[in-house]
This record gives sequence, C-alpha cells and structure tokens, in this order.
Amino acid sequence: MKVQVNRDVLAEAVGWCARILPTRPALPVLTGLLLDAAGDLRISAFDYDVSARADVDAAVAEPGQVLLPGRVLAEIVRSLPGEVVDITTSGSEAVLTCGSAEFGLLTMPADDFPTLPPMPAKVGAVGGALFASAVAQVAVAASRDNTLPMLTAIRVDADGVNMTMAATDRYRIAARDFLWHPETEGASHGAMIPAKVLVDVAKSLRVGEVSVCLGGNVAGFESAGKSTTVRLLDEQFIDYRSRLDGDWGITATVSVQPFLEAIRRVALVAGAHSAVRLSFSQGQVLIQAAGDEIGRGAEAMQAELDGDDILIAFQPHFLLEGLAGVETEQAVIHLDSPTRPALITDAGDDPAFRYLVMSLRIN
Repeated sequence: MKVQVNRDVLAEAVGWCARILPTRPALPVLTGLLLDAAGDLRISAFDYDVSARADVDAAVAEPGQVLLPGRVLAEIVRSLPGEVVDITTSGSEAVLTCGSAEFGLLTMPADDFPTLPPMPAKVGAVGGALFASAVAQVAVAASRDNTLPMLTAIRVDADGVNMTMAATDRYRIAARDFLWHPETEGASHGAMIPAKVLVDVAKSLRVGEVSVCLGGNVAGFESAGKSTTVRLLDEQFIDYRSRLDGDWGITATVSVQPFLEAIRRVALVAGAHSAVRLSFSQGQVLIQAAGDEIGRGAEAMQAELDGDDILIAFQPHFLLEGLAGVETEQAVIHLDSPTRPALITDAGDDPAFRYLVMSLRIN
C-alpha cells in the first residue's frame, strides 16, 4: 500500500475512529485501526458493539490494506507537522513520513479483523447542531451503572416529523422534543441507544446534517464521510411521558444564568450529601446550603411565583444539570409540594425541554 493524504484530514478521521477503541478488548486485533486504500482511504474500527468508519480523500499510488495499533497511530498523527503524510507498507511494517518525521509501525494481522456490520437503512435526518444540543440536554440524566442497561440508554422515539429523546437514572428524567426530516411521511420509530455512544457521536457530528439509520437491532449515524453503527439495547423503558405530564399547583419563573450562578456559589459550602434549599415566596427565591464541617451560605434573587410559598430541597448537581439544559433566558419550575419531584422546563406554552428531578427530605 502506498498512500498520500493531508495531515489534518487524516488526524480527524483517525481520531473519529479511535474514540471507540476498547480498553479491554475481547481480541487484540480490536485495538487496531484498519486502513483500506482503494479509490480513496477508508479507516475503520470495530469492537463488536460499536463500529466507526471515516472516508477521506487520498492519493492512492498502490492500493492495499493494513491494520495498525489504533491509539498509537492516533497519537502519532496528531503530533505530526501540518504537511502531507505518506503511508507505505513494506513487509510487516507501515512507514509514516511527514516532513522530516518518520515512524515505522508494526502491522497487526488484518485477516483476523472482524467484518463491520452494514449501515442500516436511512430513516431520516436532522441538523447536526440540533442533534448535538438534544443529546447533551438529556444525556446528563442517563445512568452510568451498567447493572441495569436500560438506564444507561437514551430512548429515541420518532412519530412523523416529531422526535423525542429521553433518559433517566431513576432520580431524574430529561426529555427533549424537536423536529426532524423522516424519509417516510408518518412513519414511527423507537430505539434504545447507549448514551455514551450517542454523546460521542453527537459531539463529533455537530456540523451539517446527520443521517439516522435503523434496522436489524442496529442504529447508524452518517455525516460528511463519517459513519458509526451501534448495537441497540433492549426496547424496555419506563413510561416517561406520564411522569412529565403531572398536575402542578405552583410555578416559579427565574432567570436561568443568574440562578445557576447563585446555586453554584451557595453550593460551595454544601457537604457531599447536603442539599440546596430553595425558598420561593412572592417576588424572590432564597437559596441556602450548609455543610456540617464547612459552614453555610445563602443568596436571594428575583423570581416570579404563581401559587403558595414553598420550601423545597434538591441535590445541587442534579439541579444544576437540569437548569443547564434550558435554552431560553428564563426557566419555569413547576412545583406541588416539598416531598414531590419538581419539573424544570423552558419558558413558553409548549416547552421543548423537560427535566423532572426528585426533591430531598428537609430535616
């Protein structure tokens, strides 16, 4: 194989694929990146659950295929000067030359590398920026505990032009509604996609349009020469919609950024398991926290209250992560009692973002 490729293009493609390389691979070859040079250069990675491909423009003098240690290759390419990279294979070695730098990497057995799954059929598309924003808003509520895989997923539901993403870790639920472009008018789709994979994909595909593909218990995403597939999790998920549609007797409206900053300041004195207390009254909210071995803090700010005065407490980071997902200047906090969960939403009659968070018992 003999290939010449732009260093920046190569670095982006290698980085895209290397992000899925397993730390504890089932087989040693799964730590490798497969470089396949034909008309152009395709770079691939696969760990049996997640695959990644990147197609890049390259001058192919001699077609061929080589499997190289993935993480080492990514580090090398990232450190190369901004010049053209030449990749040439000779026996059991692949030589990378860029300017005055030269690296020789021992190849891995390409014949042992598993065949990547085909991309499922395209079911629709969504703008990359909107896709990334929606994933970021709901992913904070996904669990990191793999003992219950359902809670580590983001549930994706599409009905016609409407799509909803939702996640929960049993202590909160985050959901985001948005419009997308389905391939078939009126079609419905549902999938449980591992949150970690979806977050990585969304961060990398923020520009342009993202094609969404589903079929055969696999989800796929494509944009600008990059693609990835992931094995879906079990369809089982909670009925999150009914939990978000409860009756709320009290609503408080706050300015998001000042409220976030005040909570962060006051929470500095909260202990590891201490709560932040919010005392809503007419015209203001008083934010309070105290740590047994640290001290106490309090700050008041303006708030609009519709309903009775209320004192309610939350885990600080749960509260902060929910408010950070609000994209309007103001947030609406829907309350009922100190012992019931609260619902945080965008301002407006039909909020796109909803975040239900459990309250804490006030001692």
